[in-house]
Amino acid sequence: MSKKILISDPTLRDGNHAVRHQLSRESFIAYCRAAEAAGVPIVEVGHGNGLGASSMLVGECRLSDDEILSISRANLSKSRLGIHVIPGFCTIKHDLAKAVDAGVDVFRIASHCTEADITDRHIGYIRNAGKEAFGVLMMSHMTSPAILLEEARKMESYGAEAIIIMDSAGAYFPDDVTERITTLVNGLTIPVGFHGHNNLGMAVINSVAAVNAGASIIDGTIRGFGAGAGNTQLEVLVAVFERLGFETGIDLYKILDAADIAEKEFNPVAPYISPLSIVSGLAGVFSGFARPVGQAAQEYGVDARDIFFGLGKRNAVAGQESLIIEVARDLAAQNAAVKGES
Repeated sequence: MSKKILISDPTLRDGNHAVRHQLSRESFIAYCRAAEAAGVPIVEVGHGNGLGASSMLVGECRLSDDEILSISRANLSKSRLGIHVIPGFCTIKHDLAKAVDAGVDVFRIASHCTEADITDRHIGYIRNAGKEAFGVLMMSHMTSPAILLEEARKMESYGAEAIIIMDSAGAYFPDDVTERITTLVNGLTIPVGFHGHNNLGMAVINSVAAVNAGASIIDGTIRGFGAGAGNTQLEVLVAVFERLGFETGIDLYKILDAADIAEKEFNPVAPYISPLSIVSGLAGVFSGFARPVGQAAQEYGVDARDIFFGLGKRNAVAGQESLIIEVARDLAAQNAAVKGES
């Protein structure tokens, strides 16, 4: 009997990073319909940083949360509607309550990999509302497998019905994934999942490693549409899983059709492994920082690669965009000092 894998598709959420959160109404409609036709189990939508995140700090979304949820719900019937939730961006009484009323099916409540405590109230609220809640540990490469398990157990105790670890910086190799997934699968009583990024070209093979280690939930986006170098490429993932005998329930031809639709709908942006994406993966820094890092490098006359490695040394995480300027200024001052000495 083949192993069943639950695919969650954050094309219309993580992919929003790739276009500065400017996905249009038409894009949401076209892709929801294509994903539905292909049999994608969960379609995750929203601002790149999730519900309630639209702001000048991390980027203002073209559409409001209400518009995104309304449009997506109207175009999904068999596919479940999912959202990403980071406490701090998302309030319970305003944002979560409205999302429940809007008909969201799956709430993925996320925190930095060592800060699961902040998800307690959000997970509890969703479970009390009779909705499905997954716990998500972001930037999971920044701590050990043992601590990841401790944090995941907290989320499980709060009521999370699955735990997903995110390789937010695209820093993992297969052995890293195997060690972490195995630890979680052996230490939890709920399903475990994996969300990959492709900074070092490892997203698909890391997803395979996750499944082989016991994961049963895998994220993938069409054409890899996502932050930085992009996510695990969904149509490739479906083809590889089919070849390996894993059951996703997704129609291969129709997901390939969806890839063609996305190419036309999401142009001119196509994720690729850029030199900066590689450095971000090596430095273990959120790949969505590529654009502001490039801007800061130009403004302060420093090397963008040095900024990424500087951010890595400071353990920078998504939402700490102000650190980019701080690191760039420090590098500029150091360079000026060296020139002065010479």
